[in-house]
This record gives sequence, C-alpha cells and structure tokens, in this order.
Amino acid sequence: MDGEADTGSPVATIGRKAGRGLRWSLVGTLVTKAGSFVMGLVLARLLAPEDFGLYAIALAATAFVMHVNDVGIIAATVQWRGRLEEMAPTATVMAVGFSVAVYGIFWFAAPGFAALAGGEDATPVVRLLTVVILIDGLTAVRSAALMREFRHDLLTMANMAGFCVNAGVAITLAANGAGPYSFAWGQLAAAAVTGVLVLAGARVPVRVGLDRAVAGRLLRFGVPLAASLGIESVLLNADYIIVGGALGTVALGYYLLAFNVSSWVPGLVGTAVRYVSIPSFSRLAEEESDSVAEGVRRSVPPLVALVLPIAVAMAALAGPFVALYGAKWAPAAAVLPWLAVLMVVRMLTALACDILISLGATRATVWLNLGWALALVPALLVGTRVDGIRGAAVGHALVAVLVALPLAAAALHRAGVPLGPVLPGLVRPLLGGVVAAAVMLPLGVLVAGPALVTLCVAGGAGVLAYAVVVVPRQTLARLAGESARLVRPAGRKDT
Repeated sequence: MDGEADTGSPVATIGRKAGRGLRWSLVGTLVTKAGSFVMGLVLARLLAPEDFGLYAIALAATAFVMHVNDVGIIAATVQWRGRLEEMAPTATVMAVGFSVAVYGIFWFAAPGFAALAGGEDATPVVRLLTVVILIDGLTAVRSAALMREFRHDLLTMANMAGFCVNAGVAITLAANGAGPYSFAWGQLAAAAVTGVLVLAGARVPVRVGLDRAVAGRLLRFGVPLAASLGIESVLLNADYIIVGGALGTVALGYYLLAFNVSSWVPGLVGTAVRYVSIPSFSRLAEEESDSVAEGVRRSVPPLVALVLPIAVAMAALAGPFVALYGAKWAPAAAVLPWLAVLMVVRMLTALACDILISLGATRATVWLNLGWALALVPALLVGTRVDGIRGAAVGHALVAVLVALPLAAAALHRAGVPLGPVLPGLVRPLLGGVVAAAVMLPLGVLVAGPALVTLCVAGGAGVLAYAVVVVPRQTLARLAGESARLVRPAGRKDT
C-alpha cells in the first residue's frame, strides 16, 4: 500500500516499534551466534562425539522442561490485555512455583530419561543443565515485560553478557577435560548472568501475591500454550532420544552437530523474530480486524526470502559446512541437507504459532503440534531403522513439509488469517532458491581447496545469483550506484 508508512496507522506504528526491537535482537543474536559458531569449532576439537551425544540428551531434557515450566506465563504476560501491574505479582508466584515443581519432578525422572535415550551417563548432566529452569522461573515476568515494551536493547545486552560468560566457562572446562559438563556449566553460568541483568533492568516492581481471577485468566491462556510448547519440544528433541536409543551416543553426537549447523538461522533470525512477533501481533490484534492479516502479508515473504538462500547453501554444500569442524565429523554431512529443509519449515511454523498465540488461539497450537508429533515419531523410528542418522533426518524433513506446513496453514485459516495475499510475495524467493541451487551444486564439486574456500566461492556465487532474482531491479541499481560513488573518489585519488 503506497504511503502506508506515513499514515500513522496501528500497523505502521507497531511496525516501527517492532522494527527497532528486531534490529536490536538481530544485532544481539548475530553477535552471539557468530560467537557460538566459533565456540562450536573450538569445542568440536576439544571434545569427542560421545561428549556431544551426552550433551544432546541433557539438551533434550532441558528443552522440554523449559517449554512447560512456566505454564505459558511469559507469552501470557506479553499479550496481557490490561495493566501489567495488576497481574505481575500473581504471574511471578505462578512462574516460580511451577518451575520449582517441574525441576523437582525431573530430578527424579532424569535417570529414566537418560536410559531411554541410550546414555545413562548423562543423568548428572541432565540434572545440572535443567537448573536453568529455576532461573527462568525467577525472570519470566520481567523478561516478558521487556518484550511487551519492545525493550530489546536491554534483553540483547543481557544475552550477550551471558554468552561471553558461557564461552569462557565452557571452553576453559573443555580444555581441562570436563567433557559434557563443559556445556552444562557454561549454559548455567550464562543463565545466571543474564537473569541478574534482566531483573535489574526490568521496570516491574518485585511484588508477590495470588489473585484468583488473574490466575484463572493466566491459566486459561497458558495451559493450552504450555501443552503446545511441550509437544513442540517433543518435535524438536524426539530425534535425539530415538537416535541415541537406537544408535548410541557417538551417532547421536554426529546428528547433534548437523542439527546445530542447521539451527544457525533459526538461532539467529528465528530468535530475533520471536522476540518481537508475539508482542507485535498481540498489539495488532487489539486494533482493526484486518491489522493481523496485513502484518502477516508484510512479514512472511521477507522471512522466506532471508532464510531460503542459507537453507539452499546448507543443502548444496553440506560437506564443506561440516568439514569446518574437522574430519572426524564427516558422517554429519549426510544429515545436513534434510535438516536444512526442516529448518525452513520450523521458521514458518514458529511464526504461525506466534500469530495464533497473539490471537489467543493457544488451543490451535496444541492441535498443530500434536498432529505433527503423531506423524513424526513413527517416521523417526522407521527412518532411523532403515538408514541410521540420515534416515532420521529424512523422516523429520518429510513430515515437516507434508504434515506440519498444511496443519499450520489450516490453523491460521480457521483463526481468520487469510494466506492468499502472502503467496505472490513467495514467487521470487522460490525461483531464486532454484537458481541458487543450480549455481552452488556444480561449483561445490568443481572448486578444490579448503572447505572455507569452497563455501566462499560456491556459496557466494549462489547467493549473488539469488539476489539478482529476488531483489528488485530498482534496489540493485541503487546499491550499484552507491557502490560506484564510494569507489569513484578512490579511483580519482589514485590517478
């Protein structure tokens, strides 16, 4: 719509706030994920695949309890219709109480969980790493308040400080033979530092109380969401349990490395987007009836355009990507192309769930994730038995495309969000993805040399071809003109 940015409409106003929050989130996640990549390269050389496998078991456990421990209090706080002060004391009591209860339950369940995943030695690592949920319970309402107010600058700085602590602790411990405990202590130290900064920076008075009416509203919103997120954690971690139980911790270590590589983009872009998507769509839902639909039309095509070339690069150049971590991780290359497909679907379904949560349709997210999980577990079991870690990845990708995407589209349609206006904006990114793959695949074979050289040459050429197809000609011409103006003065000086 021409001139819509200047109208002062709710979409434009909230869009500006969300844009500022997204920029801060992107900066923070870019720095931390770049640092995580370097940290991963270091740890991959200090630790064995079995250490990664034991950590994967603890990570799966932590992911599950993190999804359910606050019973949806964070999202409920972000989308709360009314004054935050009236619900914060009750929400704080509930978040802390549920976190303590969940941790106590999982302390006793840890041995059985580790045995199910094929790594009983992971039990103490599970118990240590899951301590982060207690910190999450203490900071839940304050973190949500910062997101609600689009104060992502403070959240970003807190997360970056936590990452620095994580890297220092994890690498130091790994170099001194701590094995999988390196990951656990690093993440626990990071959570503590981030939590202290969030508590200090949030403008929510520390008060406790229990208002039954508020608690009822929070539970009606949060319980379906917690159930949905619990199922979502199964979707993201069932493969760890199934692969570990069937193939052992060494094979699971290879699988985890490939999964970590495929998660670069969800970790970078997805984390930043999720920081702003729920507050943005929640505020839009309070405005005109078509505001959410307009927000979806604006947000989905750029997200796809950003994610797709990276997914294509991971699929076409899986070998060089994995080779960055060292020759001992080569078996992970067969897994990465399929997990790259899964990565794109995860980004889209996560956005769909955020939209549904913002509309208050948390039960719809339960059915979406439940349908996905019911199809996924058998696919993982069959895939792992037929073709090992590669088969697990194939099963994951196929279920994501054939089951998860249609379920997400159907859920949005039932919630009154039309997807038809989104489709025209997807044509160029999809065509650009095909062109990028056609460039990267042959160059990946022809370019000889270190993995980094192959990635720079083949990946760079593919991304450039993608940009030529996807970026509008006017934008390309403007960028070319600006580049020429920057170069021209230097040329005159040389002459």
